[in-house]
Amino acid sequence: MKFTALPFTASLLAVFLAGCASTGPSAPSVATASNTPSSPPPSTSAKPSTNKPSESIPAAPRYQARSWQDLPNWADDALVPGWQAWLKGCAKPRTPWLAVCQAARAVPLERAAIRQFIERELVPYQLANADGSTSGLITGYYEPVYPGSLSRNAQANQPVYGPPSDMITVALDEVYPELKGKRLRGRLVGNKLLPYPDRAEIVAKGLKAPVLAWLQDPLDVQFLQIQGSGRVQLPDGRMLRLGYADQNGRPYKPVGRWLVEQGLLPANEVSMQSIRAWAKANPARVDELLNSNPSYVFFRELRESDGLKADDGPLGSLNVPLTAGYSIAVDPGTVPLGSLAFIATTRPDTAGGLHRLVAAQDTGGAIRGSVRADFFWGTGAAAGELAGTMKQSGQLWLLWPKGIALPQ
Repeated sequence: MKFTALPFTASLLAVFLAGCASTGPSAPSVATASNTPSSPPPSTSAKPSTNKPSESIPAAPRYQARSWQDLPNWADDALVPGWQAWLKGCAKPRTPWLAVCQAARAVPLERAAIRQFIERELVPYQLANADGSTSGLITGYYEPVYPGSLSRNAQANQPVYGPPSDMITVALDEVYPELKGKRLRGRLVGNKLLPYPDRAEIVAKGLKAPVLAWLQDPLDVQFLQIQGSGRVQLPDGRMLRLGYADQNGRPYKPVGRWLVEQGLLPANEVSMQSIRAWAKANPARVDELLNSNPSYVFFRELRESDGLKADDGPLGSLNVPLTAGYSIAVDPGTVPLGSLAFIATTRPDTAGGLHRLVAAQDTGGAIRGSVRADFFWGTGAAAGELAGTMKQSGQLWLLWPKGIALPQ
């Protein structure tokens, strides 16, 4: 709902700005995104993946031109899987990539041909932090699968809401151009536009919103919101797919950070798995834990009519299916959506090298800064084990079209 009749004042903006979000999903499908709860407490922590507004304004991006030989393992990278993932975005190319996408369609799906095209048409720019360092945080996210039902029952009694009918969304840049891409959410109470309720009030009082599904565990709802998308396994065997639709405008605060601040978990042990273990051991405090994150995400059902096949990954912010192992969520102010990128990091399970061509196809509110990414691991429990423990140091390169000005 577009709302334009209410006059804006500095005081009104002050009420909302802490919770205003970008026009895209606040989590990589996702998630954001690191959106993952495995993030450590500092402001560089992650998603969301996604659904996950940052608590500090990132420094301007810095790009350092490199040679192709500077990219770790570039000569040996398979290229084809990352290239195919990126080509999905060429169905809806962004302006800087129009000519490259058009030419890329004629490139054979062979490593040598792809390498020749990339090296001819693009320039590798290593991303650097404000202090000139080139290492940053790489987290992981995934598409969870949770048991649930379309109707409430004794086991499944935790609602997953669609967008509420009484939430008003205001595009701030219609009045303040310097706030391009920012929106605030609220609801009318009498003649006043007030911030939309936080997680605690929503759970306590309910919503004027459709319930898309009922899950069995409040942590499942929380992690579904953090990841930004997921599947619900219904009793009859059918699978309901859900994707990000909107968010309540409140800032995302990682529940793992709350556990650290309370002295309940050391920062280096925070992961999706350790959070679940703590909640299982402290059932009386689960609501206190979850209410520490005022953000609340609303979903929509994803169908084949959305262009999503059963074996596809979830839709990212680029509105194309994500590819396990080759799609990443990024800060679009640094790495524009639809871009080709190269990542150099390590696996969370074996610490083995992870160097490959990837596609920037998703965003997340906590994915902020130059050297920052959320790595999409895929669907289901195995992917969740990797995503839930991924807090790696890594480096990123933006592969940018020759002759096109770098992002500002």
